[in-house]
Amino acid sequence: MQELIPIAEKTALLYHLSYLCLANFPNLERLIKSRAEETQSLFGFSDAAMMKCCLTSKNLVEDLFPNLMTAVETNKPDLAVKYLDNAREWIKDSIGDVDRIVKKYELHNKDVASSTSDVIKEKQDTDKKITEQNKELKEIEKTLDDLNSKLQKNTKKLEETENKINRKNQEIQDYTKSISQTNTGLGIFAAIVPFAGLIVKSIYDAVNNPKDTEHMKALEAELNCLNAEKSDLKHEEGQLQLQINDWQKKAAEASFNLNSIPDPIHLNEVQKSLTQIQAILVQLKIFWGYVAQMLKYLEQNTFVGEYLIEDLADLKDEFLKTIEVASEAWSSFGEGCKKASVIFKLQTKDAYRFLEVSPSSLSKEEWQKEYESVKKRLENIDPPKRLTSSGTPAIR
Repeated sequence: MQELIPIAEKTALLYHLSYLCLANFPNLERLIKSRAEETQSLFGFSDAAMMKCCLTSKNLVEDLFPNLMTAVETNKPDLAVKYLDNAREWIKDSIGDVDRIVKKYELHNKDVASSTSDVIKEKQDTDKKITEQNKELKEIEKTLDDLNSKLQKNTKKLEETENKINRKNQEIQDYTKSISQTNTGLGIFAAIVPFAGLIVKSIYDAVNNPKDTEHMKALEAELNCLNAEKSDLKHEEGQLQLQINDWQKKAAEASFNLNSIPDPIHLNEVQKSLTQIQAILVQLKIFWGYVAQMLKYLEQNTFVGEYLIEDLADLKDEFLKTIEVASEAWSSFGEGCKKASVIFKLQTKDAYRFLEVSPSSLSKEEWQKEYESVKKRLENIDPPKRLTSSGTPAIR
């Protein structure tokens, strides 16, 4: 959810830069305006989807968890099964909403890609009329190519690290399940609280076997190393993007002076941002699917299995503690969804007001001032906060 916020803000600013860079080309101005308005509308749908996830989290905290507590206190597993079935229906609705938004992003991304191709074609047609290229522009473009190459390599490394982190998280989940065979309370905790840091802590609190503790510490150390590597790569990515933005400005100014259509560099970045949002929403959909599976696991192994029904009263205190931690974690997750919803809502209202003024109506001084202003706002979003070695480990 935290990653959605800067990406959504960044998208509008990139559209704004695209709009400015295509000043004095009316057809392309209209094309960018149309695509930006479509994105603005799509963010409205995203706001609704985030709010649905927020309400689902709220239902888990205010409805499911209290009812599960009542079922345990009264030793009525049938009621627990009923409440868990209701929760899975809420989650099913959230998955459906997010899935529909993901498909909308996929279609819209194709439209943006098509618009990028249209800009490139018109640029090629226009450039045929220009017999000489400015030497400075060529040098700028070469520098940009080098920086983009470095950024691509960084992105590849970042993807590889993300995959390693996902595999390590899964390894921790699997190890937790293996331990939970001899610790029912831990199994309940892992089913209701699908957050790696809290699961690791719960293992340290609940497991007495030194070998299990030693193995989990090793897994935790490996995951912390991967998260530190990811933080460094994110920092490098931010620094490269800052340099690219600076050279893109120089390229835009040089092309503007030559009366040539600039490359749709910012529009390409818009497409990347939309793809990032889509990818995060896909992860959100996968997350809800995982939660649904965990609730089913909880139902089958705690409230349906005959050998455990008699133990519900004995597990009361442990279950209540687990519900308390789960409520806090899910409340935090719901707040994250709510923040993302607010950002999307703001984007639909204020972030695209620049479309009301044609960039071709600006003087060169006004254009320069507005470009610098938008670029500065973009730079304030891009640099990630680098995690120092003295900072709190990522898994916490």
